[in-house]
Amino acid sequence: MSENIVIAGVGMIPFNKPGQSESYDVMGGKATRAALTDANIDYDLIQQAYAGYVYGDSCAGQAALYRVGITGVPIFNVNNNCASGSSAFYLASQAVKTGAVECALAVGFEEMTPGAIEMVFPEKTPPLQRHTEAVGRLMNLTEEEMKLPPAVVMFGCQVDATKQELGIGDEVLAQIAVKARTHAKHNPYAIFRDPISHEAIMESPSIYRGLKKLYACPPSCGAAAVIVCSEAFAKKHGIDSSVQVIGQGVCSDSKEYFEDNVLDVMFRALSRDAANEAYEQAGVGPDDIDVIELHDCFTSNEILTYSALGLCADSDMEKFVMEGRNTYGGDVVVCPSGGLLSKGHPLGATGLSQLTELVWHLRGTAGERQVEGARTALQHNGGLGSAGFVNILQRS
Repeated sequence: MSENIVIAGVGMIPFNKPGQSESYDVMGGKATRAALTDANIDYDLIQQAYAGYVYGDSCAGQAALYRVGITGVPIFNVNNNCASGSSAFYLASQAVKTGAVECALAVGFEEMTPGAIEMVFPEKTPPLQRHTEAVGRLMNLTEEEMKLPPAVVMFGCQVDATKQELGIGDEVLAQIAVKARTHAKHNPYAIFRDPISHEAIMESPSIYRGLKKLYACPPSCGAAAVIVCSEAFAKKHGIDSSVQVIGQGVCSDSKEYFEDNVLDVMFRALSRDAANEAYEQAGVGPDDIDVIELHDCFTSNEILTYSALGLCADSDMEKFVMEGRNTYGGDVVVCPSGGLLSKGHPLGATGLSQLTELVWHLRGTAGERQVEGARTALQHNGGLGSAGFVNILQRS
């Protein structure tokens, strides 16, 4: 049995810097209540719930959702690094699509601490060991470099490889950060809403190799939630069924990713494969997409995702950015929310916040950042280790 997936309700709270947010359970509860209000249904109609987070103990999902209701609904906790929220969404969608349930909830939250992301259990085998070793081999890293935080090392190498292999200069990478801040200006949910100059980004300090501080997204706190249901459930309960999921692509690494190109170790191949699956399932192509929320954890990751999603060729990346083809008035609006770079990146909430933003655009309720006439939207999210997701939404 296969059902169309209706986006019944979405909810999000404003993101904050570490130390300035409420606790994860309070944030998760608030985002869930916002999604329920949006769908105009009660919590007791939720038949399954999936909670995505990274920096929390087991059953944190129950702690958050028990603030909304204690109904006996099955609650599953999901950890897939930066793609934890998208993983929760996929599982909820799958439950509806296969007919296992008629209505399911995905909630994501994160209460982070300042600084670079580190391993929670450093005494155990690192889950990213295969990836860090491949990057180290391909980039000829020293033993001292390999001791640095994994995210810093891998994305610093991604920046360098993007410059060396594709000829992308700092002025292009900086322009992506400028665009993110410009978009975030009208987003009340974003942390960084003040515009920033190209010069300020270029002058920001280097973290490691070619990775500048303002090329990176900040550690953040926040929560978001999405409710999905069947068309029959939506009709029965008077739910707006105009926004539906028409294609989904999901994958982990293939063996060949690790062989000879550091950019394929670092999301590019994963993103391409997930996108191709989603396009095929949806019956649309890159030219049909009006608005995108993608995983711009670093400016280098955003520009690599352009070609992975088929928006432009590798040789066309610089023009795509510098000619404004990635913003309002261009080919497609990328990250109208300001993306991870400006809105923030609370790991478990990120994928669901992207979906929430896109639903608002498809409904025409995104306010001053509205992409006019948006009908088809694409969400892209990745988690190192690795998990790749692309969801395509469409307004009927």
